[in-house]
Amino acid sequence: MGLFLQMLTVFVTTVSLQGWLPLGCLDEERIALLQLKDSLNYPNGTSLPSWIEADANCCSWERIKCDSSTGRVIALHLEETRNEVLGDWYLNTSLFLPFQQLNALALWGNRIAGWVEKKGGYELQRLRNLDYLDLGSNSFDNGILSFVEGFPSLKSLYLYYNRLEGLIDLKGSLSGLEVLGFSGNNVNKLIASRGPSSLATLHFYNVTTYENSSKLLQSLGAFPNLTTLYLRYNDFRGRILGDELQNLSSLESLYLDYCSLDEHFLQSLGALPSLKNLSLQALSGNIPYRDFLDLKNLEYLDLSYNTLNNSIFQAIRMMTSLKYLNLHGCKLDGQIPIAQGLCDLNHLQELYMYDNDLSGFLPPCLTNLTSLQLLDLSFNHLKIPISLSPLYNLSKLTYFDGSNNEIYAEEDDHNLSPKFQLEFIFLSSRGQGAGAFPKFLYHQFNLQSLDFTNIQIKGEFPNWLIENNTYLHDLSLENCSLSGPFLLPKNSHMNLSFLSISMNYFQGQIPSEIGAHLSGLKVLFMSDNGLNGSIPFSMGNISSLQVLDLSNNSLQGHIPRWIGNMSSLKFLDLSVNNFSGRLPPRFDTASSNLRYVYLSRNKLQGPITKAFYNSSEMFALDLSHNNLTGSIPKWIDRLSNLRFLLLSYNNLEGEIPVQLYRLDQLTLIDLSHNHLSGNILSWMISTHPFPEQYNSYDDLSSSQQSFEFTTKNVSLSYRGTIIQYFTGIDLSCNNFIGEIPPEIGNLSMIKVLNLSHNSLTGPIPPTFSNLKEIESLDLSYNKLDGEIPPHLIELFYLEFFNVAHNNLSGKTPARVAQFATFEKSCYKDNPFLCGEPLPKICSAAMPLSPTPTSTNNEDDGGFMDMEVFYVTFGVTYIIVLLVIGAILYINSYWRRAWFHFIEASINNCYYFLVDNLPILSKF
Repeated sequence: MGLFLQMLTVFVTTVSLQGWLPLGCLDEERIALLQLKDSLNYPNGTSLPSWIEADANCCSWERIKCDSSTGRVIALHLEETRNEVLGDWYLNTSLFLPFQQLNALALWGNRIAGWVEKKGGYELQRLRNLDYLDLGSNSFDNGILSFVEGFPSLKSLYLYYNRLEGLIDLKGSLSGLEVLGFSGNNVNKLIASRGPSSLATLHFYNVTTYENSSKLLQSLGAFPNLTTLYLRYNDFRGRILGDELQNLSSLESLYLDYCSLDEHFLQSLGALPSLKNLSLQALSGNIPYRDFLDLKNLEYLDLSYNTLNNSIFQAIRMMTSLKYLNLHGCKLDGQIPIAQGLCDLNHLQELYMYDNDLSGFLPPCLTNLTSLQLLDLSFNHLKIPISLSPLYNLSKLTYFDGSNNEIYAEEDDHNLSPKFQLEFIFLSSRGQGAGAFPKFLYHQFNLQSLDFTNIQIKGEFPNWLIENNTYLHDLSLENCSLSGPFLLPKNSHMNLSFLSISMNYFQGQIPSEIGAHLSGLKVLFMSDNGLNGSIPFSMGNISSLQVLDLSNNSLQGHIPRWIGNMSSLKFLDLSVNNFSGRLPPRFDTASSNLRYVYLSRNKLQGPITKAFYNSSEMFALDLSHNNLTGSIPKWIDRLSNLRFLLLSYNNLEGEIPVQLYRLDQLTLIDLSHNHLSGNILSWMISTHPFPEQYNSYDDLSSSQQSFEFTTKNVSLSYRGTIIQYFTGIDLSCNNFIGEIPPEIGNLSMIKVLNLSHNSLTGPIPPTFSNLKEIESLDLSYNKLDGEIPPHLIELFYLEFFNVAHNNLSGKTPARVAQFATFEKSCYKDNPFLCGEPLPKICSAAMPLSPTPTSTNNEDDGGFMDMEVFYVTFGVTYIIVLLVIGAILYINSYWRRAWFHFIEASINNCYYFLVDNLPILSKF
């Protein structure tokens, strides 16, 4: 009986919970969201693809946030959702009414031009919980103000970059408003006609001109509760801000970045009793140092990206309350002054002086900054000891960045030990030697990130550093001259996620237990060492691994099949090793996350088969310099996002499959040095020109992307972000036949085109003059004929041009612009080609400036120039007649024989006609 009651209780509880636990969003809200999607996409947009009717749980849809307990929609982040090409959007606010618990709505950047007729915007006021509304970057005018007055709960309102102008009145209904953004409008005055406002934060970027700035500043006195004021990108020349803002007694933070100010602007700012934070980045005008003496209560001062001199250190000496000082990018030079104020700021917690021209040693007085927690001196010319001994007394220091300075070795004083426990150390240098790891590192136990890149330390891998610092997550020891075996920590280290030991002298095998001891790795760089053996099986157990670079080693064996099971892996570089055998049959069985695969310069064999069949997210694939055979697979079009395809220096054969031409995202294709044949198709290339480059790149691995490509007749290695600006086609050293498709001229962004060493025929397409960005064009060693299109001289970026070893005829292009630099070797072995720089001078009968004939002329681009043929034939005929006459005149015997032959021939013709004429007359 007791068991029955317990089971009954559990059953009733379960049923009760099902009655109120959220199983997804409300059906009413889901329907409203689908209607909102249709409105956003009208008439034919495709935004919000995850919003589908088949998915009942709209809380899982993109740009939506739901309450975890009720399942109601509480936030809609629909910024920049509507495609610009769809034109203006007229908002139907009734679509938002089902979202009664909505407290945040962002609609900026959607080209909202107004409301749907008769619906108006006022229905949105029924959302009584809405406290955050962002309508920026649309087309609202001052009429929007009467609309937003109906939101008494509204605390944050953003109307930046609309069409507001003139006077703005914040009436009493917006008494609860705390944050207001009016940036990018032509507003000259702000008032609160129905009493004081509780406004605490005001954004006024880029709203004033020189003429109306005074009115605007004076009107701000109506908001005595303002604590934060953003006035960036404005023109305040001739204004004394302290006088204009004197009524803002509660103002704590003032941001004047990128403003136009003059030497008087800081006067009287000291009269603002609550001012603690002042940001003056990148001002247009000189900063009056003397006025800093009045800002004794400042705790935060940002002067970055101004042009300062060392007098600034003297000017800030009275700011004894300063906790944050930013002087980066200020063109400071020389030594850091010892007795000019900086070392007197004993409350300073953060100091940024990176990206200047400071030189010399660290001043000893830095030890006075006992409150300092963060110090950034990177990108200067300072001499910093790797021991960091000048900083030993800074007990609160946790962050130090001295990278890109001169790091030098200093003999450690064993009697001294640092008082600090650093968490972040960045000392990457320009290649200086340090001898050994500094002793202070043995006393650090809180390290989270350490970068000693390019410091020539020598010695073995410091596994003790990982063992001593259990929170260490980033360790970069690239190009440090370390040697010996790669040593693992004694115990498992879960937190280390980034490890780079590339460009050292490590030897031996990768430890077989690496997967167990470093199981939290996300990024592992071990390239350019002397590692050998195979990839250990345990590496496949690092489920979090996203980037793996083992290139430029002596690794061997087969590429493990389990690499395809690493579901997080995005970047794989195994190039320049000794891997052999076939590609794994399914390189990507577990996931489609693999984006970058570099396997070049190994000894891989066999066909490509279906190794990357499921890699729809593949961005770069480099299988060059191997022994792969067979044909390019027809499933290649499944790699719909492919940008770089390099299959050169293999033994591939057959024709290029039409599926390859469907990859309309490709920007780099290298199929050179194979046995490919057939025609280069035109009907696909013409409809899929090279796409424009993305402005952004995959941050995770963009700096590690690399490939080898022949351009300007030189094989070069390209690495890093430059790749996104590179486009090229290399089909050289194959067996392609037929004519060059004229549609290739549509690839206006291409920089390299190499079709050399094939059997291509026909003319050079005149459309090549459209390749305005091309830098290297190689058509040599083919069977091309016809003239070189004269308009190629308009290719002003062309640095390499080669049409040697063809059957081209006519005159070479004019020696102007880039073509004035091309030597005769670029044109050699074209027997019918003439003109500079070739020694063959064009005949006077030839047109001085040949122009392409009509494409309808069947002789266009033929092997023989007919005008030259007719002239040559006539001259030869006349010469033959003259020679025969001269011989007959000189030699009497041949003269008698010739006339006898003529007489006999005439008699034979006469008797032939007499005998046969009666017979012919019968017909």
